[in-house]
Amino acid sequence: MRASTHNLFEEPLVPVRWTPGAAGPCPERVGLRELLLRSGDISAVAVSDPPAHAAILRILYALTARVTGLDVAGSGDWAERRLDILDAGQLPVDGIDAYVSRTWHRFFVFDPEGGRPWMQDARLAEQCDPDKSAGVNKLIVTRPAGNTHAWFRHGSDARPDRPTVADAVLNLLVWHYYGPSGRCSAREVNGVKTASASAGPLRTALSYHPEGANLLETLLAGLVEPPRAVRREDDLCPWEWDELPDPEALPSAPAGPCARLTACSQHALLLVPDADDPGRVADAFITWAYRSGRIPRDDDYLIWQISQQGNRYPRPADSRRALWRDLDALLLQEPTGTTQPKRPRVFEYAGEVCDYLRVRALGFEQEGQAKDIQFVDATTPPVLGFAEKRAEEEGHATAPAIGRLRQLGELYGRRLDRAIRRAWTQYTDDAKADADTWAFEAAARYWPGAELEFWDRFRQLGSPAGSEEADFDAGAARTAFLGLALAAYTSVTASVTRTQRGAKAVSQARIELFGGTRKKSKAPTAP
Repeated sequence: MRASTHNLFEEPLVPVRWTPGAAGPCPERVGLRELLLRSGDISAVAVSDPPAHAAILRILYALTARVTGLDVAGSGDWAERRLDILDAGQLPVDGIDAYVSRTWHRFFVFDPEGGRPWMQDARLAEQCDPDKSAGVNKLIVTRPAGNTHAWFRHGSDARPDRPTVADAVLNLLVWHYYGPSGRCSAREVNGVKTASASAGPLRTALSYHPEGANLLETLLAGLVEPPRAVRREDDLCPWEWDELPDPEALPSAPAGPCARLTACSQHALLLVPDADDPGRVADAFITWAYRSGRIPRDDDYLIWQISQQGNRYPRPADSRRALWRDLDALLLQEPTGTTQPKRPRVFEYAGEVCDYLRVRALGFEQEGQAKDIQFVDATTPPVLGFAEKRAEEEGHATAPAIGRLRQLGELYGRRLDRAIRRAWTQYTDDAKADADTWAFEAAARYWPGAELEFWDRFRQLGSPAGSEEADFDAGAARTAFLGLALAAYTSVTASVTRTQRGAKAVSQARIELFGGTRKKSKAPTAP
């Protein structure tokens, strides 16, 4: 088998789960062509690493838009055209065959003859020092490379385990979307050598994706209606470019949804095939894509917020924050909060596909530069039927009630944190004492219970019996969250209540759970 035979339309790249009763063979991994053709028989993409999952979904959204013609507004109603495809139960075979035939030559992982390997830059073989390649340990984000700490396994740069082509491609996508800023491998262009890259478009961010009962529903629900002005010949994916971009030129803004999904990388990569085993990758070059300037950061799957300085930024991935705490920001058109969050634009259209869509949150808790902390992957029950616009059309307002329920859960979480820290400070009689140990233990006890309480009350809101006013009892919810906070507080502070000083500190700080001591207002002075 020659390395150039690795075409991703046929290469078993994407791990999948099949629906019960799916006809025909059901392999664990499929190529992109089979995935599109059998999306109605596939339950979901089964990529285990959340950043790779988020990246491959964006590639699949772009391919789905192309093969269905939903990449442009076109003639007729865009939403109706999408529902017609859903009713057909599969993506159009003619559209898939036509697109595969037209772009087949651009989907080779290794392409020594044409010089255009998929999502790579073949120029790096000459522009980077061959003796200073990144190596496969650097390419695979879950491996330790150089002097970094091991995550899931130990490894050696001198004798690395060479990854399969499929694993290498998925990690190549992670670099395109989540790659760090700062120093990278040097790249020489027109006699000037530099080694500094900007962060990838999803670096530090948490993205939210609608999920249906099968992959067909998931892909159609993940599409966003393009503006009327978008032209297919301008809104190009990287594998559709006639020429690779000039690394010295300022990057241009995406011209439409397909480019925004796939063509915003700040990194350039090149995979090197294993000469002894064509099914594996032996090495990789990883460097910057543009010497100066940044592609404008925008994405239809992120919650966008406003900082105190007035800057727009995506809600960051936080492995300690449960997904239910973001739910009202996904369902409400104008969610509350000092950061003025805006829900992902995809949810303006997703609910039109079906009313039992779940939400999947995928991300990578990271710092802007090299430090990676933890993957984030969470899924809600079916919730998008309760989105504010859809709920109003059906004559009820469940989404605002969900927002109030979330606010109560977070209110008592904050009060618990204040109470715990105050108790520790008074017990140690040291204003600078670090109360993090107590605070982390209290949070670990409170938030899982609060999440169960939230979803239990959410199911009551979602039941058809009764109106919102009858279903949502703010007093009962407040009492429930307070009870969870009191239980966590009592458990964490129990060890110091055997002493008089400890008992006094715990007793005095408990008032923070009820809102703290109210400040007395000054009595009006007599005229």
